[in-house]
Amino acid sequence: MFDEEERPKPKGIQPMDLDTMSIEALGEYIEELEAEIARVQDKIAAKKDARGAAESFFKS
Repeated sequence: MFDEEERPKPKGIQPMDLDTMSIEALGEYIEELEAEIARVQDKIAAKKDARGAAESFFKS
């Protein structure tokens, strides 16, 4: 298994060509990005909770 530092880093999202997108499409793109940010924030919180639970278990 990988440690946090050893895990391969994701390549990230590829920037869209915003010049070719309509105002409506840009708004939808923002909504998609915000939903993805929320999903990532939820995952970070879950991982922090799991880490905290594991640390308190092994401290006892």
